[in-house]
Amino acid sequence: METEFETRFLEINKDVLIKKLKDFGAEDCGEDKLEEIIFYDQNLNWLNENKFVRLRKKRDSIKITFKHNSKQTADSAKEIEFGVSDIKKATGLLEAIGLIAYRVVEKYRHTFKFENVTLDIDTWPKIPTYVEFEGGSVEELKLAAKKLGFDWEKRYDKDARYVFQKYGYDFDNIRTITFDKFE
Repeated sequence: METEFETRFLEINKDVLIKKLKDFGAEDCGEDKLEEIIFYDQNLNWLNENKFVRLRKKRDSIKITFKHNSKQTADSAKEIEFGVSDIKKATGLLEAIGLIAYRVVEKYRHTFKFENVTLDIDTWPKIPTYVEFEGGSVEELKLAAKKLGFDWEKRYDKDARYVFQKYGYDFDNIRTITFDKFE
């Protein structure tokens, strides 16, 4: 498994950040709607272990990801990710090996490449927009954050589950997070 270096800055002004990124010459990779199915083990032990498998559809691309972030720090996420060609067959495989499709999610993601860091501006239902920084090291994240005017000490290293909890939502009991349905 590869280590993933990422952090978030919450409650950002999307338009201001996009202008700043463009002014710095960041590569605008566009905005896409992401549709995801999150899978956990049958007993839901993975919820407390911060593990999941995700199927993500973005345009014509489908990826399967196993993610484990036990410590919820900028450098603690372990991830395996690769492409698949058929979301229904991938779902069938995951369910056949005992995983359960627990949550359906959608969000809008506007992606920029800024030096060695990918910035994903995520707009979800019900919570304020935030930006995720992902790079090759914590130092790369710190440098990009500083250049863009973010205070490293105000970062939020925890994943979306904890972001939703921060805003008062019982994420573990929400099965559908879409712009049309939230329950």
